[in-house]
Amino acid sequence: MWLVYALLAAVFAALVAILARLGLEGVNSHVAVAIRTVVVLVMAWAMVFITGHHGDVFTMTRRNWIFLIASGVATGISWLFFFRALQLGDVSRVVPIDKLSVVITIILAFVIFREEVNWRTILGGVLVTAGTVLLAL
Repeated sequence: MWLVYALLAAVFAALVAILARLGLEGVNSHVAVAIRTVVVLVMAWAMVFITGHHGDVFTMTRRNWIFLIASGVATGISWLFFFRALQLGDVSRVVPIDKLSVVITIILAFVIFREEVNWRTILGGVLVTAGTVLLAL
């Protein structure tokens, strides 16, 4: 089932770039990120309440809070840079560079979680990097 969710995430991530670029015309990229963030905030809390998990907020550990807040800060910074890049560059060049996060994530997952890296992982990372370079040039 994770594969279905991952594919849906990819489809909607593609829509993010296209819809954002359309919405960025004549708008400051920081304002655009702020509007997007409010929409995401409302949607996320709606899902929490719809699924009945609002009580989970009170059972989270300090560690949960620290890392989720850090993740939120990283998300915000990523979105700010992504939207500015979309405003200044071609979508078809910005998005592949943004997807280098796949390679960076593989490296960090190996370093932090000791996740297995085999020849397929290495080859995939090399191909993603090569494809990014090819598309960005």
